[in-house]
Amino acid sequence: MTETLAAEREQAVTDEVVASFDGAGPRLREVLQSLVRHLHGFAREVRLSEREWEAAIAFLTRAGHLTDDRRQEFILLSDVLGLSMLTVAINEPQTPGATEATVFGPFFHDEAPEIPLGGDIARGAAGTPCYVSGQVRDTDGKPIADARIDVWEADEDGFYDVQYADNRSAGRAWLRTGPDGEYRFWSVLPAPYPIPHDGPVGDLLAAAGRGPMRPAHLHFMVTAPGYRRLITHIFLAGDPHLGDDAVFGVKESLVVEAVRHESGPAPDGTAPEGGWAGIEFDLVLVQH
Repeated sequence: MTETLAAEREQAVTDEVVASFDGAGPRLREVLQSLVRHLHGFAREVRLSEREWEAAIAFLTRAGHLTDDRRQEFILLSDVLGLSMLTVAINEPQTPGATEATVFGPFFHDEAPEIPLGGDIARGAAGTPCYVSGQVRDTDGKPIADARIDVWEADEDGFYDVQYADNRSAGRAWLRTGPDGEYRFWSVLPAPYPIPHDGPVGDLLAAAGRGPMRPAHLHFMVTAPGYRRLITHIFLAGDPHLGDDAVFGVKESLVVEAVRHESGPAPDGTAPEGGWAGIEFDLVLVQH
């Protein structure tokens, strides 16, 4: 009887909170009432203690204090819990032949410089020069001219420009495709790196016995009128962390070979001192 009364008391709390959102708009009501039911259900399932509740509030507070225009701890939390990839899976169309989407990540910002076709996104970032090229087209094979491609990556030490204290802008830029949908640019060869783990998300991974590593990758965001925005990565074949990506972003179709050249001219006729690498990857968009 006591257990029944306790369950009824707990359910009454949930019912009261759910009912408090009855006056919200249809979609907001649906989302908030479902959130309350699942959140309360979680608390009941694990029999959440007050000490654990306080720890969770402290965790979220720390995440908020760390988040600014150069670091997004809440996106990082979403990433390591798999919520980011689940949201991608829910929202991206499953269109045969289209490039698969993956996580956005916490290091994009919209103040990247424009470069010409064939320009250099590295702009001083350390690493082996890497020539990246391909074509942007739709699922019918039609080239997409003048598409915008935003690209960003970490340097060979595993850091994005926004992680440095000197306000540099390196390893990121945007460019437009040519008349036949072609794109090409210089970057540096991507390297594996740990996600920021000096904050609450890092503490969570350590407590769970999980690692913070991401396999070597290059970020793309591609936009063009009449097409769905594509957010994706390309990952380097052979990377030891392809099977344990901390944010669950790896997809087999996005794994590419980087061909290393010890010497000799690159496709644009230049010959970087010390050699270079080349990556070819086509980006296929879906029409609205």
